[in-house]
Amino acid sequence: MSSPDHFDICIVGAGVIGLAIAFKLTHHPACKDGSILVLEQHKSFGEETSSRNSEVIHAGIYYPAGSLKAKTCVDGKQQLYAFCNQYNVPHRKIGKLIIAGKDQESALQDIKAKASANGVDDLRPLEGKDLLTLEPALKASCGLFSPTSGIIDSHAYMQTLLTLAENGGALFAPGTRVCQISRSAQGYDISTDCQGERYTFLCDKVVNSTGLYAQELAGHIADFPLSEVPVQQRVKGSYFTLQGHSPFRHLIYPMPEANLKGLGVHVTLDMGGQVRFGPDTEEVQAIDYTVNGDKEPSFRQTIAAYYPDIAKRQIQPGYSGIRPKIAHTQGVVDFHIREYAAIGFPGLVQLFGIESPGLTASLAIADAVTQLLKP
Repeated sequence: MSSPDHFDICIVGAGVIGLAIAFKLTHHPACKDGSILVLEQHKSFGEETSSRNSEVIHAGIYYPAGSLKAKTCVDGKQQLYAFCNQYNVPHRKIGKLIIAGKDQESALQDIKAKASANGVDDLRPLEGKDLLTLEPALKASCGLFSPTSGIIDSHAYMQTLLTLAENGGALFAPGTRVCQISRSAQGYDISTDCQGERYTFLCDKVVNSTGLYAQELAGHIADFPLSEVPVQQRVKGSYFTLQGHSPFRHLIYPMPEANLKGLGVHVTLDMGGQVRFGPDTEEVQAIDYTVNGDKEPSFRQTIAAYYPDIAKRQIQPGYSGIRPKIAHTQGVVDFHIREYAAIGFPGLVQLFGIESPGLTASLAIADAVTQLLKP
């Protein structure tokens, strides 16, 4: 009987985070000579959260100082622009306007102070006249301009990460679902369903980067204490698209609403210039990406507060995404990235709650994981 295949590192989940980790590992001097396997349960990479978002390159404005979200967003933004320039990934540094009414000026200054604490010190205050010069269709009293915010073709980015990782020796196995992981004398035994066939192999180290399914995969690790697994809260966000020409040249973000689980219904543009409004926030249990067309009136009401001409324009349901948040009662919960040698699982790294700004932060998150995995 032949011995099972043995890999140095198995990455489970080929969303933008898993692909960034594979890229970093195959290009890190301490890891690049190892054998790396990337598993994905879907037929291709990035089919869920990684491709169902605003495709915004965030500046690092809103996150608590010192948090992983703040650190990885600011670092990741710089790495991402450099990566896009080096590998010709379509992107545009179009800038973002955070807009406010007269009664929100104090809150706007708080945002500027929070950004400065994160090392984002290039926000420029704008008064009404300046706002109208930049975006004549807007209705706002004041705002902040973020010059380093931008947009990216997320599919092209993920395809480039995968190509570079495969060129570095990584193996990609789509259509492969992990059924069981268990500790053994050789490291980890991993049993999978590979397009209907059972495939079992060994590996020294495992990365759980499965996003919406991270908690589920943790439950398939034999004897892993579930007390170490944070509870997931799924928050669905839907988008509506504007028909016809775009009245905007920049990203437009209204002030975040109190107790909102996101940044509110804002304006984003794709690489082709089409306007998308969203996302809203809706707690869900099941993973269902249907966009409810009955939400149109509430979208219109929200949008009209800063874009009055929406009454004259047509919008239609676009797409939706689901954020794999960590459940909490108050405040902002940080990214959860840990290695579990201290409790008997050396070489096991799990990532929970990787929501926005995960796309922007992906290369910096991958650096953090690489540090945990390197010999």
